Amino acid sequence: MKKYIYLIFTLVLCASCQSIDKRSYNIDSVASPQGTEVFQPDWKNIAENYRFPEWFADAKFGIFIHWGVYSVPAYDNEWYSRNMYQEGHHAYKHHIATWGAHDKFGYKDFIPLFKAEKFNAEEWVKLFKEAGAKYVVPVAEHHDGFSMYDSDLNEWNAVNMGPKKDIIGLLKKATEKEGLIFGLSTHRAENAWFYNGGMRFPSDVQDTTISLYGRRYDNEKYTEDFAREWLTHTYELIDKYEPKLIWFDWTVNNPILMPYFNKFMAYYYNNSLDWGENVVVNTKQGYPTDVQVWDVERGKSGKMMQFPWQTDTSVGKKSWSYIDGEENKSPEQIVHDLIDIVSKNGNLLLNIGPRADGTITDEQKEVLLSIGKWLKINGEAIYGTRCWKKFGEGNTEPTKGSFTDNTATAYTAQDMRFTTKGNDFYAVILNWSDNGILIKSLDKEAIADARILDISLLGSDEKINWKQTDEGLKIFFPEKKPCEYAYSFKISFDKKVGEHLKSEAVNEVMKHGA
Repeated sequence: MKKYIYLIFTLVLCASCQSIDKRSYNIDSVASPQGTEVFQPDWKNIAENYRFPEWFADAKFGIFIHWGVYSVPAYDNEWYSRNMYQEGHHAYKHHIATWGAHDKFGYKDFIPLFKAEKFNAEEWVKLFKEAGAKYVVPVAEHHDGFSMYDSDLNEWNAVNMGPKKDIIGLLKKATEKEGLIFGLSTHRAENAWFYNGGMRFPSDVQDTTISLYGRRYDNEKYTEDFAREWLTHTYELIDKYEPKLIWFDWTVNNPILMPYFNKFMAYYYNNSLDWGENVVVNTKQGYPTDVQVWDVERGKSGKMMQFPWQTDTSVGKKSWSYIDGEENKSPEQIVHDLIDIVSKNGNLLLNIGPRADGTITDEQKEVLLSIGKWLKINGEAIYGTRCWKKFGEGNTEPTKGSFTDNTATAYTAQDMRFTTKGNDFYAVILNWSDNGILIKSLDKEAIADARILDISLLGSDEKINWKQTDEGLKIFFPEKKPCEYAYSFKISFDKKVGEHLKSEAVNEVMKHGA
């Protein structure tokens, strides 16, 4: 009987959702509003026409922002909106104890409490710029279905209720004012099934007139009808905000959604031609790495990649959004991860979680400012660089793969990562040594055709002593440390030394993991 009632609710809900207002978005076409249709929704066509942006390859470091209605309860993590409706889950029990029964106080009832009264987009972006970030990616809509932007298609948005502000529009304006690149993420695909637990016991989710709660499908189930709705909302974000990067969570690789995602890519890339901009799409799995940027959640690739890729991770270890009792990573751990990622042809997208009122915690501010302090000295070895023919040396095995980066790796001075820029080679040493270091990869044979003109340590005015040996290049540290966490030696040659790895079997990583 319980399953029968659930089925009836689902059928009624699906019928009510099919009347979505498509406005002027023609999702049967991938042509831009100006009629550009160079890109078509197939991977071969996209791979032949798409070029990874230089700005993305140069930027290396961006800021992700998880901020929304889920920041009000500030409990467990950003999945509170789902877990509060999962019977037996500790978030379910917490909700009843703190806020009351689900049919009296549901997730929608947090919206009036999400006032964002202290939100200041310009202050945020100035902080991100001080941290050394080159692009900013706020969440435009999370799994909870609440749009943080001025949506014509979703009445549950931050302009109509809650903050009564176009959060995404304000962040775009502030980001571009500071000369940074603006992107956004949309997680609307997961909204289709995110609240389905609330259909199994008395809750406000059973009120099918509340479109915030999506389709209430079984876990990760999709229909063509929903796929069309999803694509319409995604077209709206492109047309209204012209983001230079759009990030997606995992279920866009679903077989039902995939053809519509291919349409999205073609439409987005066609629009970018009209804008005169190169853009980036991020997905986690399921799509070729030559048509969009592969993203690794809370982890890293274990090898150098042929095409640009990205790690998305958070300052906080427990949650992407603000929660009480968060434990934050140290600046040293994040800087070490950034260096390792960049040496393997990747970027780091680092998340922060502001409070519901729009303030950022002092702890997360301090982490960002500490990273910025390191980058002010060592940024030359990071920004605008390209990887060498190998990513580095050392015996310490770093973490790799998704969901592996909460524990810091204890590097030694024998652990180093390489980057290049023109005729300059950067060896970033991941710990200090009073005895100097030996770069085995730069032995006499490896650089036989090039001559070292100078070696310096970024941030230091002291003369650096070095000598070339058959075993490698021996470099001695100066007396004073110029910074904390890692130390960047700049080795200037009279010509380029080696080339970027071009033959990495990227598909093997996609098949077998990073």
